[in-house]
Amino acid sequence: MSYSEFADVYDSLQSDVDYARRTEYLLSLFKKYDRQPTLLLDLACGTGGFSLQFQKCGIDVIGVDISPEMLDVARSRFSDENREALLLCQSAAELDLYGTVDGAICCLDSLNHIIDEEELCESIAKVSLFLEPERLFIFDVNTEYKHREILSGNTFVCDEEDVYCVWNCSECDEEGIVDISLDFFKRNGDGSYRRSGEEFSERAYSVPFLTKTCEDAGLEVLAVLSDMSEADAKSIDDRIIFVTRKR
Repeated sequence: MSYSEFADVYDSLQSDVDYARRTEYLLSLFKKYDRQPTLLLDLACGTGGFSLQFQKCGIDVIGVDISPEMLDVARSRFSDENREALLLCQSAAELDLYGTVDGAICCLDSLNHIIDEEELCESIAKVSLFLEPERLFIFDVNTEYKHREILSGNTFVCDEEDVYCVWNCSECDEEGIVDISLDFFKRNGDGSYRRSGEEFSERAYSVPFLTKTCEDAGLEVLAVLSDMSEADAKSIDDRIIFVTRKR
């Protein structure tokens, strides 16, 4: 997926995401299991929603994303707030920072977009490589339940003020992969609409697989939680949170 068209409408389609509230939640986990970081890696930062919120909390942030178009939007977002951040165009599997960080996050199901098992393992290993010992990597993923019971074979519609999106999902296959096609209809200044689209796939990974992947990368899994909760994850959760610590 190029994300070139997606970047232009991403924030409109994510209007229901409360970045400030989710940032408070993530900070509560950092404080519960370790401490508030001073230099945070925001992996697959997209348009910088979380990066900006963490910086507003006094935390230096390195945002990394594979999409230059997403990063362009992120830079504009920071500029509008008279702020600056280090934003790097890299894939997760090729992560290469200038030094270590004392905290890392990956949010909004970004790891599900990595459908190759080896690439996912390499991505998590790279985070571990640049994470200081005893520090936390917190990430969320869409679950197998969501892929098989919610996404599989269904169509979703998002109707926002400036963009209309039709989200078509294939049947979930045996590996937990759902192919997704997006049709965007974005309003022009004259009231007409411009149509564009993107195609990508998401893969759901099991908790045991993700746990072993983290452990092989030198990350201890401290907790697997229901989204926006401190309770243990349940079998019917559609999104879960992993709290891991570098050994």
